Amino acid sequence: MAQLHVESWAPDYGSPFESDAGLAEPEKVDETVEVHGLWHAIPGIDDGISQIAFVDGVRRIDARLTIDDLTGPVAGICGSYGVGAVLWDRSIPRSEIVEARIGRLAVFGSGKGAPIPVISAELSYQSESVPDADPGALITRFHGAMRRAEGDLSEELAKTGVFVVSDGPINDMAATDKVGFIKSHRAPYLSHERAAVIGSLECGQRTPLFLIGKGGRYERYSWYFRIADRGDGHSWTGVVRGEVSAALDLDRAASIAARTTAIIPAVASEGHVDPRAPQNLVPIAALERELRRRLGDPGYVYRALRSAIMKPHAAGVV
Repeated sequence: MAQLHVESWAPDYGSPFESDAGLAEPEKVDETVEVHGLWHAIPGIDDGISQIAFVDGVRRIDARLTIDDLTGPVAGICGSYGVGAVLWDRSIPRSEIVEARIGRLAVFGSGKGAPIPVISAELSYQSESVPDADPGALITRFHGAMRRAEGDLSEELAKTGVFVVSDGPINDMAATDKVGFIKSHRAPYLSHERAAVIGSLECGQRTPLFLIGKGGRYERYSWYFRIADRGDGHSWTGVVRGEVSAALDLDRAASIAARTTAIIPAVASEGHVDPRAPQNLVPIAALERELRRRLGDPGYVYRALRSAIMKPHAAGVV
C-alpha cells in the first residue's frame, strides 16, 4: 500500500517538485461609469457611519506531504487558516475582535487522498483532493477555502447592517455594504490617460469609479484612493484600491466609495509600527496577530503532524 510522508523541507520553502502557476487573464474595464469625460480627483465624504467591521484572514502551510504512490510521488499539504473581524465603534470610540474562526485543511493532488490522524480537538484536518498534479493547485484550493470563509463572514456581518471593509478583493457579489480593500497593485486596470490622475491624489481623495469584469460573472465597481500623505515617497505611495459589487446601483457604490475614502485614512498604519505601512490598516494588523496566535505554534504543529502521520498504519491512501 502507498505510504504518506511528511517532507523534510521546511514548509516555507515549498516542495522539491513544485511548478509555476499560470498568470491570470486580463479583465474588461469600463472607465466611464461615473465620469465620461476627463478624470479629476474626488474628495471623500464622511457620512458619520457608526460601526465598521474589518475582516481579514491569515493562512499558513503547516507541513508539505508526499504520498509514495506506485505511480510516483503525489504532492500534498497540511494548512491552517484563520478568519476574523474587528468591530470599530466610532461612537465610543473602541475596537474589539468579535469573530475568530480557525480552519485546517489537507489537500492532495492527482485525485489521491489520505486521512490525517486527529491530533487533538484543536488540531483536526479535513482531507480533500484536486485532480491536478501541479502542486500549485494545492495552494490554490487551500487559499480558496480561506477566501470563501472570509466572504461568508463578511456577508454575515453586512446583513446585520454593519459596514464591512474586507482585506483583499471582494468575495461575495451580493448587494450589501461591504468593500474589498486591496493594498497591493498587481494588475493595471486603467488607460495611461486616466491612470495619471492616481499620482495626483491627496490623502482622502479618490478617482472616479470604473467597472471591472464588464459582462462577466464578477462585475464590480472600483476606485483608487490615497490613505496617507505621499511625503518623500513615489507618486503611488499610500494609494490603495477599493471595490464593491456591481449588484449595487451606481449611486450607492459612489456613496460607499466616498465614505471609505474619507474614513480609512484614520486607521492607516505608520512605518515605525508596521513594515507594510500605511496600507496595512491598524485594525487589520491587530486581527492578523491574534489569528496567527490562534493557529498555534508552527513548530509544535509541524512536530505533532509528523509524529501522528509517521506512526505505523496511521494514514491509508485512497
